[in-house]
Amino acid sequence: MSSDPSSSASPSTERVRIRLEPLSVEFEVPRGGSLVAGLVAHGVEFPCGGVGECGGCQVRVLSGALPVTEADAAILTPEELAQGWRLACQARAEEPLVLECGQWHMQILADNQAGALSFPAVISRERIGDHACKRHAIAIDLGTTTIAAQLIDAASGDVLGVETALNPQAAFGSDVMSRIRAVLDGQDLTTPIRAALGELVVRLAGGRAPQVDDVLLAGNTVMHHLFCGLDVEPLAHVPFASPNLGEQRFTARELGWKLPADCSIRFARCIGGFVGSDILAGIVAAGVGRSEDLTALIDLGTNGEIAIGNRRGIVCASTAAGPAFEAGAIRMGMRAVTGAVAYVALGDGVLHATVIGDAPPRGICGSGLVDAIAAGLRTGAILSSGRIADGTKLYSVAPPVVLCQSDVRELQLAKGAIAAGFRLLLKRLGAGVGALRAIQLAGAFGNYVQIESARRIGLLEAPHAIIHAAGNTALRGAKMLLLNGEPALPPIEHVSLAADPGFQEEFAACMSFPASL
Repeated sequence: MSSDPSSSASPSTERVRIRLEPLSVEFEVPRGGSLVAGLVAHGVEFPCGGVGECGGCQVRVLSGALPVTEADAAILTPEELAQGWRLACQARAEEPLVLECGQWHMQILADNQAGALSFPAVISRERIGDHACKRHAIAIDLGTTTIAAQLIDAASGDVLGVETALNPQAAFGSDVMSRIRAVLDGQDLTTPIRAALGELVVRLAGGRAPQVDDVLLAGNTVMHHLFCGLDVEPLAHVPFASPNLGEQRFTARELGWKLPADCSIRFARCIGGFVGSDILAGIVAAGVGRSEDLTALIDLGTNGEIAIGNRRGIVCASTAAGPAFEAGAIRMGMRAVTGAVAYVALGDGVLHATVIGDAPPRGICGSGLVDAIAAGLRTGAILSSGRIADGTKLYSVAPPVVLCQSDVRELQLAKGAIAAGFRLLLKRLGAGVGALRAIQLAGAFGNYVQIESARRIGLLEAPHAIIHAAGNTALRGAKMLLLNGEPALPPIEHVSLAADPGFQEEFAACMSFPASL
């Protein structure tokens, strides 16, 4: 099974057109090139990070041909292969293709599946009946950096369209505290995000806009407050406790959105501190509250959030991981777009980089950063203290892409904050890692980071077998909340790590990299 779909012959400069159904969108890739970058741009997720192990990125060939790869044969049944299904992460386009994406169809099952972890998301038949008179709905994941939205057929749960965009508030800072400071300094961050989402919703709905009955947004607490026009001052200082955590409702007229006057627009409730409705939706999507054993959900973003629990109760916290996981504050850091080093493998003591878009490397994104530092630790080029061993303060990844000493330090700070928060929540539950049934990694970074690399740097202190990429659980959970309503959840306790006297000591202990795995 190939773990590097870019390992075959380099693509030519000639380009071929790919059409993606049922979204009716098109993009081009170099002949012989990978489909991954183009599919990511249209909202397709690669839960195992594109290594061909999970089967979550299946596409069906409607026109053209994709040969069966070793990974296809290992994951898919003979019947599925005969029907044209392939793993998108392993496919390389030699001719124009029309593809159907399996992720746009939601499986409608009973809500009481034993042990289900909501892969795919589960929608109750009974709740679908409640929506028989409705037509279309929109689920939105409003992230600090990116926005993702899907148009849903309210009768079937099928995805009819996808739109993604960058959060325009990024002009005021890459992290939530920068956004809060901007507002307190008199900047208006509410108007631009409402306007941007209004335009996105119109593009997404297209001619179906008059048929949209329900819109649900999920996001962290700061995104919730900024969109809703709520006072962010309580979030500017310890204990980061806002009195305005509840669901907020709006009309299309209030927001200036071109949707029906009776369309319900809601921003789902937050949990506490910086733990927002994105984690509430993630808890629902990952089934944290349904399991008898402990399950953890970790959103590895700028504002890292963690929830651990089971059907008896859940504890959650947020920790200021900073922008390193999205390659922010990294000298040659960049978003996961063409030219970014996305993965780094070590072979015979030499680094082998995978670059998005089969293009020359020009920077490094978050997943590549973790891989590169993990490889440096394995070779001894980076010490457990984080110091670059040869004293040059530069570590070459894929020329001209290099990491400097401050880049390594940024990752140490980010991974230390997450690891410390995780340890403290487990202590709060009186449990150890051995009690965990599963760790679900949410968000874009969690979707693409190589689990073994995350373990090597000490970001994830748990056995590989229980760690799984869960994709965009905020968006998936928002869809479930739209069509199912909020399920009965066990008590959820928010833990303020900033107020925990043991956090700084634990954080300091988590700063170093493990001496060995």
